[in-house]
Amino acid sequence: MRAGEALRRLFDSKLQIEVEKIEFEPHVADGRRADILVSINAFGHRHTLVCEVKHNGQPRHVRNAVLQLRDSVGRMNFSAVPVLIAPFLSEKSRAICVDYNVNYLDLYGNALFQAPGILIDVSVADRPVAEKRNLKSLFRPKAAHILRIMLRNPKRAWRVTELANAANASFGHVSNVRKALLNREWAKDISDGVTLTDPDGLLDAWRSAYRRPDGNLIRIYTSLYGQALEEAVKDILSSHSFQNLATFASFSAARWIAPYGRTGIDYFYANKEGAEKIANALKASNVNRGNNVEILILKDQNILEDTVEPVPGVICTSPVQTYLDLSIAGERGAESADYLRRKMLVWH
Repeated sequence: MRAGEALRRLFDSKLQIEVEKIEFEPHVADGRRADILVSINAFGHRHTLVCEVKHNGQPRHVRNAVLQLRDSVGRMNFSAVPVLIAPFLSEKSRAICVDYNVNYLDLYGNALFQAPGILIDVSVADRPVAEKRNLKSLFRPKAAHILRIMLRNPKRAWRVTELANAANASFGHVSNVRKALLNREWAKDISDGVTLTDPDGLLDAWRSAYRRPDGNLIRIYTSLYGQALEEAVKDILSSHSFQNLATFASFSAARWIAPYGRTGIDYFYANKEGAEKIANALKASNVNRGNNVEILILKDQNILEDTVEPVPGVICTSPVQTYLDLSIAGERGAESADYLRRKMLVWH
């Protein structure tokens, strides 16, 4: 069993800690079985480890497991050290173990083991490929659209049917997003549906996985600047027939939502029709260098539905989308993102 091998590797690498015996599924008390029972000799002192092995290390499953493990150890008629083992334990899952005084080990190399006279604390900075893949799938366009809707009002409870209708998504897709949020304890089920409980944790993970949206980037130059440029753009963005065709993005959106610093370029997200109308309104010409306008013609046009209007006629990407875009826009972008988050994305 891989869990048993991982335990041996953990202790064999430490001087004066000897693994004397490993038993799989032994009876321990009241008809109960442990997944693994380990006897070790550390510096002349013997310890018995009662190990619970879980195939899923997501926070929701970890919390249930450590409660059961702690209860089982408390019912035993001998002194035992509880240990949770899983394929991978995220930082949040590890923190749950610490909160409940349960040692942990994952097959990726993260470990915390404390007993009288012993402290083993190992953290691996990276995530396994499968975990990265799972996180990435949660932030792909269809799922991201669902998350943006939920983050508009994190306290709102959503039934699957309501959220599917709001996002124009299938019930199955919404259910998968819901399950992922629950497993990571970013959301919880209440009587009225699912509601976000840790929007900050969700946004942190999204920021870490975020990449610029797919699309065709157009760089253009306009002789308009300052108020003249803003008025030209406001006229076209505020047009009723222009709805969901284009929006200020990145630094340009932040200038209206949470002003921090200016750049020499104006940024837009648009569909093909919106990009053409913006270019015409600005009397712009295509250039390879020296541009002062960037328009990204989006592949995922759901982003154009997630907008705000901080002042009449000024359509901007939402604070969440603007924050994500700034977070990958270099040092000045990171500073602007932090400022925007402090101003606009405080949910406590």
